[in-house]
Order: sequence, then structure tokens, then C-alpha cells
Amino acid sequence: MAVFTILSKASSFKSRASSLLFHFHLRKMSNVPENTVYGGPKPQNPNQRITLTHLKQKHQKNEPITVVTAYDYPSAVHLDEAGIDVCLVGDSASMVVHGHDTTLPISLDEMLVHCRAVARGAKRPLLVGDLPFGSYESSPHQAVDTAVKVLKEGGMDAIKLEGGAPSRITAAKAIVEAGIAVMGHVGLTPQAISVLGGFRPQGKNVASAVKVVETALALQEVGCFAVVLECVPAPVAAAATSALRIPTIGIGAGPFCSGQVLVYHDLLGMLQHPHHAKVTPKFCKQYGQVGDAINKALLEYKEEVTNRLFPGPAHTPYRINVAEVDGFLNELQKLGLDKAASAAATAAGKSETPGSQKVGNPAE
Repeated sequence: MAVFTILSKASSFKSRASSLLFHFHLRKMSNVPENTVYGGPKPQNPNQRITLTHLKQKHQKNEPITVVTAYDYPSAVHLDEAGIDVCLVGDSASMVVHGHDTTLPISLDEMLVHCRAVARGAKRPLLVGDLPFGSYESSPHQAVDTAVKVLKEGGMDAIKLEGGAPSRITAAKAIVEAGIAVMGHVGLTPQAISVLGGFRPQGKNVASAVKVVETALALQEVGCFAVVLECVPAPVAAAATSALRIPTIGIGAGPFCSGQVLVYHDLLGMLQHPHHAKVTPKFCKQYGQVGDAINKALLEYKEEVTNRLFPGPAHTPYRINVAEVDGFLNELQKLGLDKAASAAATAAGKSETPGSQKVGNPAE
């Protein structure tokens, strides 16, 4: 009987404690409007992640969609601050970042590193990751597995795959049916340069132009939310854009697409190396000359280091007080490091001299 009484009291105490805790949490939420707590999905604001719904709305309003291809955290932060709609983590990283002549060598693991870096930097744009060559062609099962990795391990919102062959259309359909958003890509498809005979524009004759439009329609029918049109004549891009119910994203395809995409490094004029000049497409407009600014800064840095002008007092912020310096010198001398003690004493004297700019080597 005594045991029963004790257990009953314990149970009653636990119940009262749970009730108090529940009411405590309610009080903490008492300043939050009821519809915020229980209202389900909230209206988006411009600082929140762009979604497929946003892109659909822009497309319906005939508002151009902005897309930039980027590969790392710093560039993703810049895209975020600029308010770019979509960040594409492209397999063109193979050429732009890794220095290859084509997009073929980059692996899925390398792409995932780029995807994760971009995902950490871009909080607002819709993030789309390219499926690299060799990661999705074997079967729909392989395509779905790779797409899942790009979302789960790469932090992307959607994937992009190239081409319009029946196997690619099937792969796109399987990925969409797995619950993953897919962006198609027709026209010049860099992963297919082996059969295209190089980086060649498409749609320049009747058969090729019709194929571009038909392939774009096929990708739409299997559920793609947008299609990239690369290196096709403007009338062909205009026809595809008119025929489709989904947005087209042009790159070297003229002004009649639903949106445009350029590579971050290209549009900034970042690289002047002969390799990059060789792979920079002629349709790219440079909105800056960042490469010139980088080269100038590096040359100035090299000159200042060579002439012992950097770092000066303004960039030597960490101090040690006189008493500690004296103790440090004594310890160095005890260790038989007289030359090191002399160098430290000279450095301490110079660091305390106001207005000192040129700093010699105290060991000399």
C-alpha cells in the first residue's frame, strides 16, 4: 500500500511538472501570432531561398531569369548579395577551375566538393548541380542514385543533365519521378563533343534546328522545370521558347530566351591566362576586368614583399610588452641562442618606432 501511494504521488508530480513545462513553452510562444505557429508554409520574401514556384511566377510574368555558373564559396556569396535567381554548379569547373580542355574529366566526387562549397555561400538562389559525364548514362537507376547524391551530399535543390537522346530523356523522367527537380540542356552539349566533333553550335540547318525544339519539348514532357539552350541561333531559341511552357535559359542563344546564364569567371573578366582565353566562348560579355585588378594587386604585393615594405606597422598588430621581451631575451641567451636574442631585440626596437615603414631583416 505504501509503495502504491509513493508511486501515485510520483506520477502526480510528474504530471504537474509536464503541465507546467507545457504552459511554460506556450508562454514563450505567446508573443507569436497564432497563424505564424499553425499557419503552415509562409509567404516567401526576397531574402529567402528562390524556389521553382518563384521561377514559374517570373516566367508567367515574362520576367527574365538570371543564372550564373559558380563553383566555390566566395563566388556563391557574391551571387547571393547580387540577388541572382539561380546558381548553377556546372561541370565546366573541369575547364575553368581544374584546367582541363573539356568538361569530361571531372568526377562526381569533385563536383560534390564544389556543390557543398556553393551551398554554404549561397542562401538565396535556387541551387542546381550538374551531373558529370559518366555518372548517369548507364541506366535510370544510376542516374537517380547520382541525382540523390547531388541533393543529399552536395546540398543542391535540383540537378541538370545534358542531351536529348532517348536514354537521357528516360534518365530525366526517372529522376523527376524520384522527386528531384531536373533542368534539361540541349543544343551544344559539351559532354557530347566526341560525337559532335568539338564545341560546335547546333541548330544551324533545318534538321538540327528542329531537333533542338523537339528535344526541348521531350524534356518538358518528362517533367523538366527548365531547359538550357546552348549555342543555337536566336530564331531557333525563340521557337523553342515559344513552344515550351517552361522557361528556357540561354547561353550563346540570343535574347529571346526566358533567362540567361554566364560563367562567373567569364562575365567578370577574371582570367587572362592563354588556357582560359582558349576556352572562353565568344558569346560571353565581360562586365568587369577583375583579372587585371588581380594581376595588379599580386604584382604590388610581390614588390612590397621584395622591398621589405610589407608588412609594416599597420599590419603587425600583435605586441609583447617590454618586460616580457626582456624575459624572452634572457631565456634565449640561457639557451645559447644569442643570435636569436639579438634578432628579437632588434625587431622589438623597430616595432616600437613610430612611422617606421621599411623593415629590414633583423637576422642580417
